[in-house]
Parts: sequence; C-alpha cells; structure tokens
Amino acid sequence: MISFGSMPNAIEALLDFYIEAGVDCAIDELPRDRFQDSAVARAAIASAHVPIAQPHGVNAKPQSAAVPSVSLALETIDETARAARELARNADTLPALREALATFDGCGLKATAKNLVFSDGNPQARVMFVGEAPGRDEDLQGVPFVGRSGQLLDRMLKAIGLSRAEDVYIANIVPWRPPGNRTPTPQEAAACHPFIQRQIELCNPDILVCLGGPSVQALLGVREGILRTRGRWFTYNTGQREIRALATLHPAYLLRQPLQKRLAWRDFRALQKAIAETAPSHNISA
Repeated sequence: MISFGSMPNAIEALLDFYIEAGVDCAIDELPRDRFQDSAVARAAIASAHVPIAQPHGVNAKPQSAAVPSVSLALETIDETARAARELARNADTLPALREALATFDGCGLKATAKNLVFSDGNPQARVMFVGEAPGRDEDLQGVPFVGRSGQLLDRMLKAIGLSRAEDVYIANIVPWRPPGNRTPTPQEAAACHPFIQRQIELCNPDILVCLGGPSVQALLGVREGILRTRGRWFTYNTGQREIRALATLHPAYLLRQPLQKRLAWRDFRALQKAIAETAPSHNISA
C-alpha cells in the first residue's frame, strides 16, 4: 500500500515511466478505445480469429461462429482500400491530394494525431525523400522532419550541396503520428499507401530516397533489414515512368546509433553522384 507521504514520489515515478514509454501528451480527459474509430483496426482484430479448416471425419470440429464477422471484416478492409484508391486517384494536384487525405478516415492514427503532416520542400525538386511517420515535433507543427532527426537531415543535405527549401521534397508513408512515436503497423501503412503512391506520382521526381526500413518495405517491397538494404539502388515505377530509388538509414536511427552515420554518408555521396549523372526530367506542375 502506498502511504500519503510517498504519493508524490509514486506519481513522479509513474510520470518517468510514461516518458520512457513515449507517452508525452494527454489526448483526452477520459480513456477511449481508439480501435473502435478505425475500420482497419477492427478488421485486423477480427481477422486474427480466422478458424483453421478441419478435415471431414469423426474428429472434425464445427466451424467457428467468427466466420461471418471475419467475412465482414475483410469486406471492410476492401472498402477502405477502395475508398483510399479512389480518393487518391481523383486528386489531380498536390493541394487536392492533401485535401482528400484530410477527409480520409480509414486510418485510426488520425484520431490520436494533432495535425496532418503532408509534406515540406519543393514539389518540383528532382529528389524526393520519404520517411515512415511524423514524430512529436512534426505532429505539433504539421511539417515533416522538423525535430532533431529533421535537423540532422538538413545538415546531411547541406553536406552534399542540397537545400530543403529548393532541392528536395519530403513526405512520409503515413501522415499522422503513431502514439509514442512507434513504427506504423502494416495495416496503417497499407491504408495510407495509395496516397503516398499518388504523391510520388504527382511530384514525378528523378530520384526517390527511402529513409528507414518501413519506407523501403512499403514503397520498394523489400523485406530485408535496412542495414542489408541501405546503399542499394532499386527501380520505382511512378505510374508514368521508372525512376531510381535509394534505400538509406533514417536520421532518427542515426541519432540512436551515431557510429552508423558513416554508412549514411556513403549513401548521400552516392546520391550526390546520381543527381549529377541523371538527366533532369520535366516534372508535373503541382
């Protein structure tokens, strides 16, 4: 039992635990089941109870009563995916795409985030960077890569002669902050995929740079770890043409593992060389 005299210490310890766990802001005064706000999350939970088919015979077990709910869940996933594809496809400009994304309710992260974090930089730039998801600072300001990792990215760009404002365009595969800065789930990334896909298509860059494992997996379909993937060049189809795509380490990872900056520096030198060797294309007006 905690005495009244030790209560302040207990509260302080609890707050320290919350901070270490990534809980850095209060969303509501009362608890709320956020999963109920997301069709994708509900479908993911329901699909975890798909019954295993049993052979016919003496020991055969009856079908689980969860089958109808699973079918409904799968239909919900399909409907969400179709809605996302339709909204993204009908957006002819980046402002229209941002507006369409703001109306999309198929990703549960929207309910817990403060702001939609769409993009930063020059939409006409030859190079587009795509990270995984916004962090706390990005969520508060509504701009990607403005926290410590963004400051590191700016220094890395400057080291190879690039400016955020003029030479690059920056976005994320998921535009809403996951609670506690966790990695977006596959369901969350899949729900938002048509939008980042359309964003790349509208920007039509000459080179795509994927920052971190989740971005590499979502955009390039590579399932290897980022340390095995970084530094490698891939081909990405924008829907209009094929462009070069580079996998590299996320700045947030470099802040946790400073010794790996040497690897990222190699990647950025390779990017610098590729920009010089790649003929500029005519980008779509945004």
